[in-house]
Amino acid sequence: MKYGARNRIAARVESIHTGDIMSLVKFTVREPHEMASVLTTESVKDLGLQVGDAVELVIKAIHVLPVKP
Repeated sequence: MKYGARNRIAARVESIHTGDIMSLVKFTVREPHEMASVLTTESVKDLGLQVGDAVELVIKAIHVLPVKP
């Protein structure tokens, strides 16, 4: 999959708080910092995100997009 964002950060899924429509997914990056992304619950399910998964965070404008390698 190709995308235009150039800022990519390796991260691990730390927690997932799921609602009916949206989910809040928090990530830990290599240094002890934390980032978060708000995704549709459908996207969380489609990506198969689980706590502990290794992901890349693709940052573009104000969006943080998790991409499973």
